[in-house]
Amino acid sequence: MTGFAGLLKNNRNYRYTWLGQVVSEVGDHFNNLAVFSLAMHYRDAGLVLATALIARGMPMLVAGPLSGVLLDRWDRKRVMIASDLARAIVGMLFIFCEGQSSPLLLYLLSACLMFASPFFTSGRAAILPTIASKEELHMANSVTLTTQWLNTAVGAFLGGLSVDGLGYTIAFFLNAMSFLFSAWCISHLRSPLGHFRALRPADETTRPHPWEDYKNGLKYIRSQPLILAILLTGMGWAIGGGAAQILFSLFGERVFHRGATGIGILWGSAAVGLVGGGIFAHWLGNRLDFAQYKKVVALCFVGHGLFYMAFSQMASFWAALLFIGLSRSGSAVASILNNAQVLRHVKDEFRGRVFSAMETVIWSMMMVSMMVAGVASLQMSPRTIGLWAGGMALLTAVAWVWADLRGRLPEPPIEPGEPNDLEIRGEPA
Repeated sequence: MTGFAGLLKNNRNYRYTWLGQVVSEVGDHFNNLAVFSLAMHYRDAGLVLATALIARGMPMLVAGPLSGVLLDRWDRKRVMIASDLARAIVGMLFIFCEGQSSPLLLYLLSACLMFASPFFTSGRAAILPTIASKEELHMANSVTLTTQWLNTAVGAFLGGLSVDGLGYTIAFFLNAMSFLFSAWCISHLRSPLGHFRALRPADETTRPHPWEDYKNGLKYIRSQPLILAILLTGMGWAIGGGAAQILFSLFGERVFHRGATGIGILWGSAAVGLVGGGIFAHWLGNRLDFAQYKKVVALCFVGHGLFYMAFSQMASFWAALLFIGLSRSGSAVASILNNAQVLRHVKDEFRGRVFSAMETVIWSMMMVSMMVAGVASLQMSPRTIGLWAGGMALLTAVAWVWADLRGRLPEPPIEPGEPNDLEIRGEPA
């Protein structure tokens, strides 16, 4: 806690980034719970919900690669502000979804909202080693991800209560205002260089075509076996994570009969598990050598899959909350440890493309998982879907262990001057 307080006190740039993150991410869940609840009022609710979530994921196939290229070419601060302003406008338009006989507007706005998202989220990840010193980076990484998950817990609980108590209009309005606050916070970032553009090689005299930039990013990822493996493990998490987007609503409404508040409690409990895992990962991270790190990641994915399967079979609502929390704890530890490796080893000039590629891969697999879960919900029980999703997630551990035993996960060399020889950091207030 002392290190966290010191980071916020002494690092002005990180403090503003963190404040914007807290407000905007809590606001995200006001939108999420309102959309989930609205979808449940349509016939074939599981399919409507799956389609809304797929509509959110589809734009990532375009926005992910595009955002990565732009974040590595343009000023990352300005790109993030533009993303927030666009999301504020779209977020306000969701107010018109209430009372619609067709979910088409819900699908359209969901797609627009998520198209703008990676320009901010990948940008925030990309600037982290720039605004945090070498000594602060592990703390900043842990705090950023753990805050994201804590916001899910708080936002899910408050979002569910706001929909049930205040209605959809207020929930959507608060979400839109949260993006404006985030844009205000990011506008306060300061750099002695006068910009937040990626640091590119000094001998680069001409900038390649954007398509070449994108292909160079893919070549870089393929040349780094560990980074490629970390990117692909996101697919394993997304198998269960995508299905969860459907299952939490079905379990809250139809299995446990607790309405929007029940959906919020399920999401919140999953987030509590993520926060607990994040705190543990922060404590553990600096105590592991590289070989131990790889073993811990494998164990985390095993626990994630097994506990997810247990969650799906619990007759008690409270037991289900316990097991989904444990499942998410395992995935949180793996996520923070993997993210630390990415921040440590990826060059600044490629960081936007790497983080956007990770988002694209995760959302692509989540779309497949959501589509399968949504269609399956018409014929199968939520418990059966959850059992299969948890079992599939176990394959991530199998693939990771196989790659490690075959010697395909060597530790990458740390590039000279990376990641913080040219730091912007946070100017003390």
